[in-house]
Amino acid sequence: MSDWKDGKHGATENVPTEKKLAELYRLIEGIEIAMFTTRRADGHLVSRPMAAQGQAGGADLWFATDAESHKLDELETDPHVNVSFYRDRTREWVSVSGRARLVRDRAKIHELYKPDWRAWFGDEGGQRDGGPDDPRIVLIAVDADSVVYMVNNTPRPVVLFEVVKGIVTGNEPNVGETRMLSGQEMHGSA
Repeated sequence: MSDWKDGKHGATENVPTEKKLAELYRLIEGIEIAMFTTRRADGHLVSRPMAAQGQAGGADLWFATDAESHKLDELETDPHVNVSFYRDRTREWVSVSGRARLVRDRAKIHELYKPDWRAWFGDEGGQRDGGPDDPRIVLIAVDADSVVYMVNNTPRPVVLFEVVKGIVTGNEPNVGETRMLSGQEMHGSA
């Protein structure tokens, strides 16, 4: 499988930033779970599944987590993270490299809060009830430094045909266009 840098996939220079941002957030919203990668204090990488929250001001990506989680210790040691998304049905994917920061702002937690968070923050009584005022809930804001993603605007049967054709011919299938976004493009200073 070739690397996105080899130029075989769709060029990004002719795609307007606004279109790339719209594609990116459409992809992320359509993929429920991301793999969130941090670096442990011993230097090893560790990934865990996390649900990205809705798009909101103040960061490029938002996640909710438990204030007692080991990942918070990892983020204190090294705030650099990678967040990756993959949609098997279409072979689309997103890779976001950036920096994470903890947000304990109750107003932002209330803004992003969803009732299904209670499944991850069981009711322990009092304020520790899994609700938006639960002191265990902290947000992780990710500010992107760079993004690479593949978008597929091809019908699924054509994607499957391309994969089968690649198996038969030994040539890499053309299943989508790879695009890149810089941190400058993400934050409007391009």
